[in-house]
Amino acid sequence: MSTLTAVVPAQAAPRLGQYTVIDVRTPGEYAAGHVPGAHNIPLDHLQTALPTLKAAATRGDLLMVCASGNRSTTACTELAAAGIPATTLTGGTTAWADQGHALHHPEGAATTWAMERQVRLAAGSLVVLGLAAGARYRPARWLSAAIGAGLVFSAATNTCGMAAVLAKLPHNQPRTTDLNATLDALQQQSDQA
Repeated sequence: MSTLTAVVPAQAAPRLGQYTVIDVRTPGEYAAGHVPGAHNIPLDHLQTALPTLKAAATRGDLLMVCASGNRSTTACTELAAAGIPATTLTGGTTAWADQGHALHHPEGAATTWAMERQVRLAAGSLVVLGLAAGARYRPARWLSAAIGAGLVFSAATNTCGMAAVLAKLPHNQPRTTDLNATLDALQQQSDQA
């Protein structure tokens, strides 16, 4: 089993050309801005990409990236279980951009809000809906309480059920052709090495 390692943006930036960068966010999040040179393999498609990622890891280090570092850490754990060494970018693209490093924005790509922003919108809207409906129908306030409890559980367990549900929405879904194109590009890099 491989060891999980992490780097901060200041450590990764000078070595960026030495990494095969894999962004495990949804295609919409990826299109909104990603680390230059990153390939998009959404976390829920990682198992499909294992053979290609194993080949890529033989020619150099894999750097897993997401918005904040949570999903990329999960990806590194899954890769380690498959015997594939990988490094996570601590703080993800948020920390990358906050430290002054450029994000690549594909031309003409439709952008989707980051998953964390989508969760905040959905949770906040449900809380407001529960409170507003509760003014007329008191039991509706339980909706707000349930969302609050879910957020506390999410923080305590470092998981997010709402993000998992939102990731299934059409605008967050990867297209098979995009994943296939990414895997083909990674395979071509392996063949050239």
